[in-house]
Amino acid sequence: MFRNWLLFAVSALPAAALAQSSTEQARAIGGEPATGGQRLVLTDLPRAAGKTITLFDGRSLDDWRPWLGYGDPAVTYRGEPGSTPIGTGRDTSGDFAVRQVDGRPAIWIKGETWGSLVHRADLSNYHLRLQYKWGAKTWAPRDRQSPNNGLLYHSHGTPGEVFGTWQPSMEFEIMKGSTGMAVVVGSKVRGRTTVTSDPSLIAPHLRFRVGGRPVDMVNGSPTWNVEAATDAERPIGQWNTLDLYVLGDRAVHVVNGVPVAAVTDIATIAPDGTRQPLTHGPIQLQSEGAETWFRSITVEPIRSLPKIVVASSSPD
Repeated sequence: MFRNWLLFAVSALPAAALAQSSTEQARAIGGEPATGGQRLVLTDLPRAAGKTITLFDGRSLDDWRPWLGYGDPAVTYRGEPGSTPIGTGRDTSGDFAVRQVDGRPAIWIKGETWGSLVHRADLSNYHLRLQYKWGAKTWAPRDRQSPNNGLLYHSHGTPGEVFGTWQPSMEFEIMKGSTGMAVVVGSKVRGRTTVTSDPSLIAPHLRFRVGGRPVDMVNGSPTWNVEAATDAERPIGQWNTLDLYVLGDRAVHVVNGVPVAAVTDIATIAPDGTRQPLTHGPIQLQSEGAETWFRSITVEPIRSLPKIVVASSSPD
């Protein structure tokens, strides 16, 4: 989600100095790169503690509230004086709609104008499952090689509070090569996870690792996002299944049955620095430069989280 912001923020630095400083910084945070990858599996899957609820009825978007950012997405991270987000100031039927694809109804998100669909339900202690696939179009500044979207959860605050476009939240990234990555959305949100440094990644060069070094995820810092443990997404054009398990201020991200990230201590930060656990909130489906389809969006209550277990390690 915020890679464009990162590139804008550091564009004034010489490339060689930037590469050196960011990789050294990653090593200081996450330690030396891990000597092998981890094959992770999910165990102790929780049983549903109640009935399954469908968040998308297949007929309408009546339970979803649209919000649009700026007419030109290129200004999103720049905060230009006088720029005003669209918000709800125009008909959004050309941005979000219910359409048929592959013989079934799905939520269609055009992606040209950045923003989100926010569901009305205030969710807590749940297992959410959805399917998504990429559409045929991407829009500048994105391209076909890096379509971008996201599932934002524990949303709070006001629409457009973050860059005029999203609500503060935690993000389950949906992006080619990075689906499942954990991202803090907004300066008031925090989360904790465990990492290793990985120089093969773009900055901040940090990847989720079971047993890795603990880090506090802070927007605007070198730990504002943590890459997924592995790329478990299917090729463009195929449907993917995402499972998000949330219990209080903890979450587990799963892509096509593969656990790829875990976040703990999700919280909001008050102006005086007080940390308040963030345990509930609506979800947002992003619009961020790529045509995307979503379907089969369900949620069921849970009383425990699944466990992520290292099945084996392998050389890089």
